[in-house]
Amino acid sequence: MSAVLKIKLLFKDRQLRSSILFVLSLLVVFRLAAHIPVPGVDASALTNFFNSNQLLGLLNVFSGGGLESFSVVALGIGPYITSSIIFQLLTMIIPKLEDLSKEGESGQKKINQYTRLLTVPLAILQAYGLIALLQQGGGQAGGVSLLGDLSGMQIFTTVIVLTGGTMFLMWLGELISEKQIGNGISLLIFAGIVAGIPTTLQRIFITFTTDDIVNILLFVGIIIVTVAAIVVITEGQRNIPVSYAKRVRGNRMYGGVNTHLPLRVNQAGVIPIIFAIAIILFPPLVAQFFVNAKTAWISNAAFFVVDIFQNQIFYGIVYFIMVVAFTYFYTAVVFHPYKIAENLQKQGGFIPGIRPGNNTAEYIGNVSNRIMLAGALFLGVVAILPLAMQPLFGSQVLVVGGTSVLIVVAVVIEVVKQIQSQLEMRSYDGM
Repeated sequence: MSAVLKIKLLFKDRQLRSSILFVLSLLVVFRLAAHIPVPGVDASALTNFFNSNQLLGLLNVFSGGGLESFSVVALGIGPYITSSIIFQLLTMIIPKLEDLSKEGESGQKKINQYTRLLTVPLAILQAYGLIALLQQGGGQAGGVSLLGDLSGMQIFTTVIVLTGGTMFLMWLGELISEKQIGNGISLLIFAGIVAGIPTTLQRIFITFTTDDIVNILLFVGIIIVTVAAIVVITEGQRNIPVSYAKRVRGNRMYGGVNTHLPLRVNQAGVIPIIFAIAIILFPPLVAQFFVNAKTAWISNAAFFVVDIFQNQIFYGIVYFIMVVAFTYFYTAVVFHPYKIAENLQKQGGFIPGIRPGNNTAEYIGNVSNRIMLAGALFLGVVAILPLAMQPLFGSQVLVVGGTSVLIVVAVVIEVVKQIQSQLEMRSYDGM
């Protein structure tokens, strides 16, 4: 199907057109909510504070851009993502949850409900922690207090508002996912990243001089290369040949087909970066609570933790190692070579030259680990790309957010594939 024909079908099909317009309208609602600030916050000082803090800048990416303005949706869908990750891990540990996940759609609905319920306390804890961070030593930017002395009732109200904002975004994300035009949660993050592009361009033009032409051209070149590399790695896969033995049933012969088993280079997607951010943010955020402790050694230890995580070299090394490690960890969680080998054996399939059973599982596992190394190292490089760009250009403006670019490209690819599959389904229905 040609691109022109696909575009014509896209606008001619009433149901698909309505779904796309519905998704776009919900994204507009999200961006409107992201501009409704919580009262009592110095928005400009808060923006400068987040721009100067690399760790919180990453957290702002996954809030959809609502954190730097401390809007009613400042927490974004971070608590929901954390809750989803927790239940993915618990499904491996708790037998009842594992059995529930095998019950099909009904079991998945129950797990989703548990995920929503866990999101509420996580959002409350994160909201209170954010308020406490901005009220203490970390909440000072340029000598301007970001949050004043809030009363107990004001803190309670702010926590409820921020928690409600997270639940509202979770609801929007599920409504978007139902239309099958991409993953709702990913699209919300995507919308927040794209909404920040005009501001970035504005900063570039404000500070632009004729001496910056070479830097800007180099900057654009790096963006193009980064996008191309992300597409190659995201779509890259290793095809393992699989043959199916011939079987005779009655008067008919089945099987005898040669096909392949695709193994993706990056099976974990952007999840390892989310894991790494969650872990690397935890020590400095906790330390912020103890910088004003009365006990000297506790206060000194808190200051040491905050200072060492502000060190760009230390932060970059730890961040890179965590992303690589979590890529292997998450792939081990979602990819099961023994189950694949078992299913192949049940269906009469085999890898030429490899014995069925354990030998097949070990072969698939070894191939996966080898190609995963390229994916893990690539994700690590993408994660620390902003740190590498700062010394190169000597500017906070000309910085390629590798994580942001990865999310944008991955979401665009996913949306295009889902729309394309729906168009092909409708073309077959028409035939």
